[in-house]
Amino acid sequence: MDKTMNPGDDIGKTLGVDNAPGPRRLPVRKILWGVIAAVVIAGVVLWISQDKGQSYTYETQDASRGDLTVTVSATGNLEPINQVDVGSELSGIVRAVEADYNDHVKKGQILARLDTDKLDAQVQQSRANLRAAQSKVLQAQATLAESRSALERLNKVKELSGGKVPSKNDLDTAEATYERAQADLASAEAEVKVAEAALKADETDLSKAVVRSPINGIVLTRSVEPGQTVAASLQAPVLFTLAEDLKQMELQVDVDEADVGSAKEGQQASFTVDAYPDRTFKAKVIQVRYGAKTTDNVVTYTAVLLVNNADLLLRPGMTATADIVVKKVADALMVPNAALRFSPPQTEADTNESSSGGSVLMKLFPHPRRDNQNRRQNGADKHNQKVWTLKDGKPVAIPITTGSTNGAMTEVVKGDVAPGTVLIVDAVESKKG
Repeated sequence: MDKTMNPGDDIGKTLGVDNAPGPRRLPVRKILWGVIAAVVIAGVVLWISQDKGQSYTYETQDASRGDLTVTVSATGNLEPINQVDVGSELSGIVRAVEADYNDHVKKGQILARLDTDKLDAQVQQSRANLRAAQSKVLQAQATLAESRSALERLNKVKELSGGKVPSKNDLDTAEATYERAQADLASAEAEVKVAEAALKADETDLSKAVVRSPINGIVLTRSVEPGQTVAASLQAPVLFTLAEDLKQMELQVDVDEADVGSAKEGQQASFTVDAYPDRTFKAKVIQVRYGAKTTDNVVTYTAVLLVNNADLLLRPGMTATADIVVKKVADALMVPNAALRFSPPQTEADTNESSSGGSVLMKLFPHPRRDNQNRRQNGADKHNQKVWTLKDGKPVAIPITTGSTNGAMTEVVKGDVAPGTVLIVDAVESKKG
């Protein structure tokens, strides 16, 4: 008789478990899966507990003493202290241009001339009107004198006749004629004033046809050519731009709102321009303006720096990058900023220590790295921080209180740090073979 072989029977015999039904016997499949799970867990634990051979090499710098200079950086453009746009109040054709770019001009010097044919005719007409008004004054004066004599004669006759002649009507008429003559004279004199004012206005326009320099300076730009038509309608067109003195210039820089509280009048500054990359120019803060400028949601304030340009190397419009000295600390104890940013990485010993009281799940799902936690703790107070030094080849933290910084070095106000103290600035991981 053929017998059907059951694989579970052999496995049950091997494990010493009888397949016979009974209240205390477990199914073979459950026992089998339990054995497989135990083997997998043991393998994972063995893999996690293997030594990775992890170690680090530390880069260090020493704390030092020295003078710490804190600066605020800003960019801007050079401008003349006094810049004047010279235009024309009159419309017309430019007859001649007598100044060119970079010309040094004096106050009152002729820069350009407009065509004056029409203006000359207007002046001649105004002079003729003035002479006509003056003639009317002479005529009115003669009429007044005549009416005055007639009135005086009638009054004399009245006095001699004892009031019998002339009649009252004749006397009233003579008085009215005299008063009208006085009014005509006053009117004629007023017309003379009007004619004089018109002549003066035309002569002023004629004088403005000659464009003159209002200051002693240099011609920066010229926007007119001979034969060009100048149209002065709502505003005067700009013909020339003059700078009064380029030996003294202004540098107007935009200071960020985070730094404007440190910028003060009288502070020293230095700046560079692209035209002379190897040279540093000196300047002085003379004004920090309260008005704000917002560009792309960035708020800045204008600081005005006085620049000595005696050698005339600098030109208006040049872009400059300035460093304003806002603070100086003499003989300061300083640490590199890289040391403040450093936090030691998690080592193998730290991993074993954290896992000794934990479980396999803690190894499979580790906590955040300790260096990230330290960064969050150090960022809680920017003045209360810590630096790390090496003792017996291991990083040891030193709490410190920091002060001013120039971006590369930071002043140490309080802490167990001395000049020459070795500070860790970076850690480079190395693997054992």
